[in-house]
Parts: sequence; C-alpha cells; structure tokens
Amino acid sequence: MLYETPRLSSADQHVLTEIHSLRASLRDAVQQAPAKWTLDLRRHLTASAIAASNTIEGYEVDALDVADLMDDAQEKVDVTEANRAETVAYQRAMTYIQSLHDAPDFEYSKGLLNALHWMLQGHHPRKLAGQWRRKPIFITAAGDPHATEYEGPHEDDVPELMGELIDWLNTGDLDSDPLIRAAMAHFNLVKIHPWVDGNGRMSRSLQTLLIAREGVLAPEFSSIEAWLGMPGHTWDYYKVLREVGGPVYSPMRDTARWVRFNLRAYHEQTQSVRHRVNRSNNCWIRLAEQCETLGVTERQITALHEVAITGRVRRSRYERAEGISEQQAQRDMQHLMRKELLTPVGNTKGRYYVPGSRYPRDVLATAAARHTIRDPYEGTG
Repeated sequence: MLYETPRLSSADQHVLTEIHSLRASLRDAVQQAPAKWTLDLRRHLTASAIAASNTIEGYEVDALDVADLMDDAQEKVDVTEANRAETVAYQRAMTYIQSLHDAPDFEYSKGLLNALHWMLQGHHPRKLAGQWRRKPIFITAAGDPHATEYEGPHEDDVPELMGELIDWLNTGDLDSDPLIRAAMAHFNLVKIHPWVDGNGRMSRSLQTLLIAREGVLAPEFSSIEAWLGMPGHTWDYYKVLREVGGPVYSPMRDTARWVRFNLRAYHEQTQSVRHRVNRSNNCWIRLAEQCETLGVTERQITALHEVAITGRVRRSRYERAEGISEQQAQRDMQHLMRKELLTPVGNTKGRYYVPGSRYPRDVLATAAARHTIRDPYEGTG
C-alpha cells in the first residue's frame, strides 16, 4: 500500500492555479528569448539544483564550481575528490533525466529507476548501487546517532512496494494534477527507501522527472531542488517528511501537509526563476546596446553575459558555447582583458575571469537587481 494523494483544500487549489499561471508566463518568456540568451541561465539553474540536492546530503560544492565540473569533470576546481565524484554523478543522472522529458514511448520501470540510482551511486564500490536493499534501513535523528527518526519497511517488502509504485507512476491518479503526482512520487519513494543510500536524491530526481514529463517547462526551469537546498527550507523539508510520514512506514497517514509544502516550493521557485530569466534577458539587451561603445563583437557578448549572470567565465566554456577554436577563444579573452572588461583570476589551467574595471556598471546592477519572494499561502487562511 502506498501513501495516498490527498484532496486539495480551496487554498491549495488557489495556489495551484497561480502556479500554472506563473509557469505559463515563464514558459512564454523563455520561448520568446533567443536560445543563446538562456544558455547561461539553463546551465546555472542545473548547477544550482545539483549543488543544492547534494548539499542536503552533506556534499558541499558551490554552484559555480558545479557548473565548471559539468563542462569538464577534470576541470581544476578546488573541491575534494568525494565532492567531485558526487557532483559528476548527479550531473550524469540529471542530464539523462533532462533527455527523457520528451522521449516517445516512455514508461517508468524497475530498470529505469535502478539505472538512475546506479548513475548516482555506482562510483561507491562498497554500496549496492542499482539494486534494491537487502537489509533494514534506519534514518538517524540529527545530533543523536543512537536515535532512529524513521525506519523503512522491511527489506522483504521492498520489491512489492516498488512494483506498486512503478504501476502507480504509469497508471495511478492520472486525473490528478501532474505537479501533485510528482510530489507524491517523491514522498512514496523516499518513504519506501528502496536502496542502501542515495534515496533522497533519487526521490528529488524522480519528482523532477515527472515534472519534466509534463512538458510545460524544461527540467532546469522546473526543478524545486534548488529551493529545497536553501538552509531554512531544508530544515522544513526534513520536518514535514518526518511529521507526515511517521516514524515507520505508515501509508494510512494524511499527506495534505506534504502536498501543501510542495505547492509552496513550486510557487516560490517559479517566482525566483522568472526573475532570473528577466534579469538575464535585460543583461543581454544592455550589453548588445553597448556593443560598439565597448568595442566588442556580438560573439564576445556571450562571455560578458556569463560574467554578469554567474560572476565569472572560463575560456573553455566560452569556447564551447560559441563553437570556436581554443586559439580564437584565447584571442577573444585577451581582447576583453585589454579593454579592461574582464580580469583574470588564478593560474593558466584553473584561470577564470571576473568583471574588469570597465565592465558596464549598469549591466552588473541589472544582474544584481533584488526581488521579493511572496509566500503564496499568506492571507489564504
């Protein structure tokens, strides 16, 4: 038996309607912008999701470093080998999930879930990656290694429960809103806890996959992993999982609070991404308007734009983004340095570039523009 999808309250329905309106507006904004304009943002949103989800599990890698590792796993980035391995593994799984968003004849299966798990955990030789666990699982309470916060179902029950979940993923509650189904897929998978490790990241990845399959927005614009990884939100995330799910597998419990938590996450993450899209587009426009004044080509705006959006750019990433040779990319960087638009940081192999003394202040101000995130449930009762 699985945890059941709850009936939405009138407040939940109102928030869900707002979410769909926001996401439709975001979709239009993304579709109307040239693909080149959103490239930096897509990469950074993916990096933020990977960094946040790994942070929840205790692996600390800055989103900017994640973006560098996404381009080249061997990039000279100052992270531990453990953090590098976790980042690269998560990026591999996320790339596959992104590729599945419009795959024809798609279906959920034991093979798919175990393959995704192997992508996440296969670099741990002593852990049983890509196979259901064969022993009990206990979640330890924070600060007390001897206290059990949650005990998963017996290992002998895992195959049957996962079979039920996979059937539900393909055919269950299809009249429910896709965002609600995605939240419930996350909850049921994390409560079954079918693997020895990596269950949290797999559950968040599964939620992202269901949202992506909905087809409204590309996965990098849809995932709530970055929102969940914010410190206060992570605490709330663990709290609601604990309080709604119970100390042991208890599928009779009411899951309304879990769904409400996810609706707030969807709403607030969409607000944040829409602001980021607007800032990204406005930076491109301002840079393009100043092209002649700055003495740069349209191609070189790509490097200047990434600096505005993420704070730095690497020559190798600029080279790939523009599809040019290493030599040409080096000449472009040297030109931007001579113009004092970029300043190098670090040695040759690990070098990246930040805004120089003549980088347009108005563009940096646009990129740094603040916004206010509204709690969608405020005033709804």
